[in-house]
Amino acid sequence: MLFEGPEKKLEIIVPGGTPSLRKLGEAFWGDVAARAGASMLSHVASSRCDAWLLSESSLFVWDRRVLMITCGRTRLIDALLHLVDTFTPDGVAALVYERKNEYFPQLQRTSFDDDVERLRRVLPGVAMRLGDPGGDHVALFHVDRPFVPEPDDTTLELLMYDIAPEAAARFHAEADPARLRADMGFDALFPGWTVDDHRFEPVGYSLNAVHGDRYATVHVTPQRVGSYVSFETNDAPDGTRVAAIARRILGFFRPGRCDVLTFDAPASLDGLGDAFSAGPPRRATLSCGYRVEYVHVDGPRHSTIVRPPILEHADGFDARHAGAG
Repeated sequence: MLFEGPEKKLEIIVPGGTPSLRKLGEAFWGDVAARAGASMLSHVASSRCDAWLLSESSLFVWDRRVLMITCGRTRLIDALLHLVDTFTPDGVAALVYERKNEYFPQLQRTSFDDDVERLRRVLPGVAMRLGDPGGDHVALFHVDRPFVPEPDDTTLELLMYDIAPEAAARFHAEADPARLRADMGFDALFPGWTVDDHRFEPVGYSLNAVHGDRYATVHVTPQRVGSYVSFETNDAPDGTRVAAIARRILGFFRPGRCDVLTFDAPASLDGLGDAFSAGPPRRATLSCGYRVEYVHVDGPRHSTIVRPPILEHADGFDARHAGAG
């Protein structure tokens, strides 16, 4: 069966003085997840952040910020519009909506352009694509209003296609999640963090981790057809840290292709090794204050990778909660 690993992502910040979003409670956030077509699996928390693993990816909630990532054929735009309606458009200080290009875009319930059309009915915003419009790229919509991010508000995303078969095989076996974390280098990169991870049946893996106001998340779709991994964290204060994370994570998964996206942090890729070739950085400054940098990386070619078929309908598409995009 096929599963769409590449994800959709929303991030909303509400103004200071707004009641804490964490106090809205699990029932409220469970309803938000359901509107996207996902359900809650488990929960961990730090002193400053609640984190839920979802049937399709992750949800993080702070006092003034919500971050939600979903994969498969989810309708994240429905959850986003519900949040805007709940907070009111004037109660949104900053918003970024992101979609990675999918393996099977024709099977999605909406397109990025469809989503932007609906968003512009309630919020002024700017849409853009970073990367190859006909190939690997990230599409972004951001609200068009002044905002000044906090100095430590940085994000790193590693969005990986065609992962090495030997890495994928580790997520097919009945592996101990603790061993998976150690093998991919997660515990060494984020020592002492509170971790929540889950192996899906028949395949797939998701991880959330929190520490104070910091988070990290990993989602692995290891299927031979359409393999994909996403990694994301806001613990990326500078180029040295970004490069260290990229070396360890890319070195383990060895993807054939990867898009690196950073917000207010340099997309530093020093020391990746000869197997990887990084293209020129593409930069943009969003009207809501963030500086975005995008780099496409080509990695090793894997002879056993099977390219996804062209599908015109949903037959054969795994709509169950059995992947981890």
